[in-house]
This record gives sequence, structure tokens and C-alpha cells, in this order.
Amino acid sequence: MSSNATRLFRKWNRILHRDLGYFFFGITIIYCISGIALNHKKDWNPNYHIKYEDFTIKEDVSKASVNKDWILAFLKNYNEEDHYKKHFFPNENTLKIFIDNGSITLNMASKEGYLEKISKRAMFFELNFLHYNPGKWWQWFSDFFCVSMIIIAISGLFIIAKSKNSLSNRGVWFVLAGIIVPILALIFL
Repeated sequence: MSSNATRLFRKWNRILHRDLGYFFFGITIIYCISGIALNHKKDWNPNYHIKYEDFTIKEDVSKASVNKDWILAFLKNYNEEDHYKKHFFPNENTLKIFIDNGSITLNMASKEGYLEKISKRAMFFELNFLHYNPGKWWQWFSDFFCVSMIIIAISGLFIIAKSKNSLSNRGVWFVLAGIIVPILALIFL
């Protein structure tokens, strides 16, 4: 490549790398945060906070004695009487009550049960929503982002001119290490 062509390549390489990096700064942070959250789905629910509260009741309850009035009185104990949706019996001894953002399960034979409350995790719910590609236009934007990340990665290899830290010296070892890690993961996982 001639000297002018090299200078022109480096100029446009820096411009493309810089401007795509600036434009995609926000979505990069969003995808990184939600990616970390989604990587740990086995450790926690990245979208919802689920709170359980165990309880025991004293009174005897049978399927025949349960009606909406009984349920509303029961829900008063948990300040949930205004949140009643519906109820059903999955089996003879179990009562399931649905409330806004949760449910109550009562084993009528053992008189034990639990209240389950579900709430969205602040920030994570919204970030993960975007990570899951919620619509066609977002899918296209995400595809453009991915292609741009490839361009950013490749153009980044050529940002530094010949020096001890350039691709032709020290940089090649980091590039090779970054390629070897996923290959090893594919082999051993």
C-alpha cells in the first residue's frame, strides 16, 4: 500500500472506530450489564425479585368451607384483601390464591403455606427486555449493533501504528489468546 493510501486507511479506520464506538456506547453498556445478569440465571432471577413468606394457620379449613368471603378475610391477615384475583384447588388439600404480583399456597391438611410476592428488578428488567430483542425494529438495530461491534473490533486492531504495542508485535499475542479461550471453552464445556 502506498504512503497516501496507508494514511487514508488509518484516518478512516480511526474515524469509523471512534464514531461507531461513540454511537454504540449506551447499548454496549446495556448489553454488558444485562449479559452479566443473564449469565447468572442459575444463581438468581435477573428479571424478578421473588420473596417467600412461610406461615401456619390455626383454624381447620376444608375445601367445602372455602369461598370468596373466607378468602378475603384470610387475605386481610396479609394486607392483600384488595389484591385478590382468583383461586382454585390443584388437589383436595391445596388451595392456591392468586393476588396482584404473587400468589398464596395453603396446604389445608398441614395448615402450612407460603406467600410468594413477585416484583420487577429495577433496571435489570428493562435492560434484559432490550437484550431479548422485543420487536422487529429493535432486532434490526441489534443486528446493526453486532455488525458494528465486528467493525469496531477489527478496526481496533489497526488503530495503533507500528510500535511495541501494535498488532504486529505485542498485540498479536493478545488477539491469539482471545481467540484460544472460546475455542478451549467449546472443546472442554
